[in-house]
Amino acid sequence: MRKHIVLATKFGYSYAADGARTGLDSRPENIRKVAEACLRRLRTDTIDLFYQHRVDPEVPIEDVAGAVGDLVRQGKVRFFGLSEASAATLRRAHAVHPVAALQTEYSLWTREPKDEVFATLEELGTGFVAYSPLGRGFLTGAVDTSTVFHPTDFRAGNPRFVGENREKNVHAVGVLGRIAEGRGITVAQLALAWVLAQEKWIVPIPGTRKLERLKENLAALDVRLTPDEAAEIAKVVADTGVAGPRYGAAVMAQIDR
Repeated sequence: MRKHIVLATKFGYSYAADGARTGLDSRPENIRKVAEACLRRLRTDTIDLFYQHRVDPEVPIEDVAGAVGDLVRQGKVRFFGLSEASAATLRRAHAVHPVAALQTEYSLWTREPKDEVFATLEELGTGFVAYSPLGRGFLTGAVDTSTVFHPTDFRAGNPRFVGENREKNVHAVGVLGRIAEGRGITVAQLALAWVLAQEKWIVPIPGTRKLERLKENLAALDVRLTPDEAAEIAKVVADTGVAGPRYGAAVMAQIDR
């Protein structure tokens, strides 16, 4: 099936012997090391899309773009991507080697990239990969005030999933659920259709572990929202509000702005 998929992976962290992350590392030598390791583990000759996981303030983005460009010329990588990068960083990287895609969190309740970043993507011809388009499962309607997360679940400590924030966000999703029900679709399909309606160059990547959910997500491709409908849905979320930042302070501090 290799020729039928776009295989993407990332670089940009250092790890301890036990696999724990120890910090950012986008030095060219580490990029090359990670690429070779990925090719070996994935049992493939080429990585289709190689992302920098987070912008490393200790390594000029021009050096990063140059290192990935070398891998492209060697045939080990096809396309260069960034994740959670600002418009300014995107421009600097693109000047050295074309940036094919920017992956950043984007959904009905996380719309930070909308303005300057989207204008830059349009100008440069760079695609946008929206991760967590379902708000880490919250926008599926499956989370309520009684949901208990395993201690190892990232969401157990995520600001939007705890305490009063969760209660407020459950209410907001309930409002979306009523809109979805009126259209005969699920709230997850409504959320994905909204992302798809924003720009033709956006690709949402909802995660799932179940085939039935995969089918549900794919059915969102058949949901068509007019610009007015998409704007009205966005207004509903703005009016009900989203409680809490998308990450805790330590992770937010790593995001390039």
